[in-house]
Amino acid sequence: MGATRTPRGKWIEEGLRALVAGGPEAVRIEALAQALGVSKGGFYGYFRNRDALLTEMLDTWEYEVAESVIEQVESGGGEARVRLQRLFDIVADSTDGPVRGTTADIAIRDWARRDASVAERLRRVDNRRMDYLRSLFSAFCPDEDEVEVRCLLAVSVRIGNHFNAADNGRRSRAEVMELIGRRLLE
Repeated sequence: MGATRTPRGKWIEEGLRALVAGGPEAVRIEALAQALGVSKGGFYGYFRNRDALLTEMLDTWEYEVAESVIEQVESGGGEARVRLQRLFDIVADSTDGPVRGTTADIAIRDWARRDASVAERLRRVDNRRMDYLRSLFSAFCPDEDEVEVRCLLAVSVRIGNHFNAADNGRRSRAEVMELIGRRLLE
């Protein structure tokens, strides 16, 4: 019986972990193989080179943080407020994952500051997220300006929450985030 091959997705996840830990320069085939406990030869069964892995990492991230989340929200049905609450719950539950986690999002944002093609992809993802939020908020909020404010607040809280070190008075950060979500749904 042949040796079990490390799945393609494991290489991508480990690449994203390396990206979070040290930026795109940290995504090295030998280091990924060592972290996975395998030889680097298996890498070439899936990827032509490091650039191919970086592209697939971005492809995976883009799909998982935009289309997959939207599909998950929409699959449950319901009116716009119900779907928004589902979206907020999904996002709240995905703060630490290697693909959907906030740290991966932030690492890609940092990378985009130095790479125009990554910046373009990030812009596409952010536009997709904003368009989806607009479609939900506009279902119960007729004021276009209010829709834009709610969308920007929702996205900004998702990203900025990671950078905020302030205490939240008598409330936990999770409680405050829940309050924000409720207020956005009013």
